[in-house]
Formats: sequence, structure tokens, C-alpha cells
Amino acid sequence: MAVKDRDRFSTATRIRQLGEQTAARVYRSQTKRQARRSRLTGRAALLALVLCSMIVALAYPMRQYVSQRADIADLEREKEQARQRVEELRDLKARWQDDAYAEQQIRERLHYVMPGETGFIVIDPAAARQTRADLGAADRPWYTNVWDGVDRSDASHR
Repeated sequence: MAVKDRDRFSTATRIRQLGEQTAARVYRSQTKRQARRSRLTGRAALLALVLCSMIVALAYPMRQYVSQRADIADLEREKEQARQRVEELRDLKARWQDDAYAEQQIRERLHYVMPGETGFIVIDPAAARQTRADLGAADRPWYTNVWDGVDRSDASHR
């Protein structure tokens, strides 16, 4: 037993045990590292590279496709609006073909009266307070706009 105890505490025995423990740790770390390496093989890397290149190659055509689909949708919406406007204009043209509608519009817009009728213009008191400058060009009669233009051009030459 004395020899056994002496062997247990000898430097060579302790160094040997320390070396075995270190070798076991190294072996465990190498097997873990090998297990990690085995996840990404050459085939997997090649597949990832091919997929990435396919995504990059298809990105621009897909962007163009989506953009063109949006343009097509916009054009279809404009086409529908234009079709509705054409229908409105056809209805308006048909109304103007009717003599009664044309007469009504002439009386209303140009203040015409039929022979033998007396024409009256009612002035709104609130509208009478507004000055000519307060009225926009669209709110005034056309001849007022023409005369104001003549006055302005004459004033600019002085």
C-alpha cells in the first residue's frame, strides 16, 4: 500500500492524470467543432449561393412587373374616368339638342327675355356690398374682365 500511495502523489502520476484530463477536453472540443462544421457542407454552401444569386437575378424583373401592374391599374382607372366623362358630354350634347333646354340656358346665362316680357334683375344686398376687386374673375361677367384687362394694360404703359 505504501507504494500505491507513493505512486498516487508522485509528480509523474499527477502530470499523467493532468495530461489525460487535458486530452479528454481537447477531444471533446474537437468533436463539438467537427459537429458544428458538419452542418454547413460544401453542397449546402453551393445551394445557398445559387439561391442568393437567383433572388438577386429575379429582384429587378419582379420590381418591374409590380411597377407595370401599378401603371396598368392607373391607366384602367383613367380609362374609366374618361369613359364616364364621354358619357356626361354625350348627355349634355343631347340636352343641348332640345330647344327647350337651349332656350332655358340662354335666358339664364345671358339674361334674355322673349318679346313682350319684362326682365327683372334682383340684386342681393350682400352681393351689392362687395367691391369689384373682391370678386374673382370667374364670378364677374366676361365683359368686365375684358375691360379690366384693357385698363391694366393701359396703366402699365404710363
